[in-house]
Amino acid sequence: MTTKKLIAVVGATGSQGGGLVKAILDDQHGRFGVRALTRNPQSTAARNWADAGAEVVAADLDDGASLRSAFEGAHGAFIVTNYWAPLSEEDEGIRTRAERELAQADTGALAAKQAGVEHVVWSTLEDTRDHFGDDDRVPTVDERYKVPHFDAKAEADEFFREYDVPTTFLRSTLFFEGFADALAPVRGDDGQLRLMLPMADQRLSGIAVADIGKTALQIFARGTAYIGQTVSIAGDHLTGQEYASALSDAMGETVSYQPPAWDDFRGQGFPGAVEMGNMFQYYAENSARFVGDRDLAQVRELNPDLQSFRDWLALHRKDFQVNQ
Repeated sequence: MTTKKLIAVVGATGSQGGGLVKAILDDQHGRFGVRALTRNPQSTAARNWADAGAEVVAADLDDGASLRSAFEGAHGAFIVTNYWAPLSEEDEGIRTRAERELAQADTGALAAKQAGVEHVVWSTLEDTRDHFGDDDRVPTVDERYKVPHFDAKAEADEFFREYDVPTTFLRSTLFFEGFADALAPVRGDDGQLRLMLPMADQRLSGIAVADIGKTALQIFARGTAYIGQTVSIAGDHLTGQEYASALSDAMGETVSYQPPAWDDFRGQGFPGAVEMGNMFQYYAENSARFVGDRDLAQVRELNPDLQSFRDWLALHRKDFQVNQ
């Protein structure tokens, strides 16, 4: 067992949690030990963390007792929920992903309080209803949200305050990884690549998911400095045209920027199309404030390794899957 202060990481085999586990294990200063929390300690990813030096513990945001036990003796905890995980039979009585996210955040905050965790970093986002209000141009989703995966996280901030948990509220943004997946350039019938990002002419903040974990580590390392604070992070702020230009250089062929209208995007009919269309409308209409809250110089002061979009592209060109 390590004698270092422990950071318990929820979702240790996921993107954000895994990034923090890696950051702690790779930290040249060796400031913390890491307890990797996962539903399945026997998974390949969990065994890899154990082999790398992490303490791997079974814990589940749907099981408060397991979480309290996993948090016992930990100095800090990183808590993140996975809104996008499909609802399952285990989610009995829960109608929507937002309801589950609220329930899981409540469980996490209460477990941290009961276990006496001294510092929680909670991965959260803004409430888009602060911008949209009751604007009927933007469809309401799940009865009371505009962008549920934003709004429910913002609502869940209150659990950490109500339970008086010493918390840093870490607000992230769109992951660069999306440009190698759902947001990848699309090849049209004419053979040309197009970036169909519904951002009009506004800047969109993005971040490499690994930088969330690296920044969280530095927040823990600053002791109490960021407790009670909201830290909003990004790695770059680019227009759609600037994203397309960077992608063109990385892919070796022209990628044109052709932003669809928000209503057209919402009308595509794929699962989550309305929510994602609302999200991009929020990003675009609220760009000045959203971008302004994410001072890259301040983020880089916390995380000197912060990647710009072009930095990230240089490392991930092989990950691109262009729709033929």
